[in-house]
Amino acid sequence: MNPGTFLEFVADLRGLAGEQRRRRLADVIERLHLENVLKQPIETLSKGFKRRVGLAQAILHDPPALILDEPTDGLDPNQKHEVRTLINAMARDKIIVISTHILEEVHAVCNRAIIIAGGKLLADATPAELEMRSRYHQAVSMTAADAEAAREALSRIDDIEAIEIDPQDQRITAFPRRGKAIFPAITELLRTQGIAVSELQLEAGRLDEEFRAITQPHIKGARA
Repeated sequence: MNPGTFLEFVADLRGLAGEQRRRRLADVIERLHLENVLKQPIETLSKGFKRRVGLAQAILHDPPALILDEPTDGLDPNQKHEVRTLINAMARDKIIVISTHILEEVHAVCNRAIIIAGGKLLADATPAELEMRSRYHQAVSMTAADAEAAREALSRIDDIEAIEIDPQDQRITAFPRRGKAIFPAITELLRTQGIAVSELQLEAGRLDEEFRAITQPHIKGARA
């Protein structure tokens, strides 16, 4: 089949007829930009276009809810952007549930995140709320000309709980004590001590870090 005949087949299965059928077919073909491949055999399409055809048939009957499993897996950055844009547009009037292990996907399209491991619900919050639970929330990372000298200077700030240096790129991360804001103190220290940095960033938090913190104890417990 090509995308055109496949979508006609799905329209038959969904019982679409008349003006509604014509309108829905035109809508999904336009949304997924399938106009130029309608007569091309599906097996010859790129992975990105195959994903578009799959999404087109899923929304052909305009369902109130969608469940998508790894909707952008294997797509290049441009294709990911197109699919995410479509999901965000559809989310205005649909419930969309996405199953994914790609955490950047959660950032891009989700307003609620549920973490499940071993069949148990471990977390239910917004992505931003989960990031705020991460040890990286309000941490400060930087790249300094002399990493060890910068570490020694940062160790004088009382509200810093820990300092880590990435062994690969020598990037420094300073972690605050709970409830403390260390960014102003760090910027003042760098200025007064004349410590040269090429990059300085206040961390919002890291979803992957919190995911590991939530799931690893549960996984270890299950193995034990």
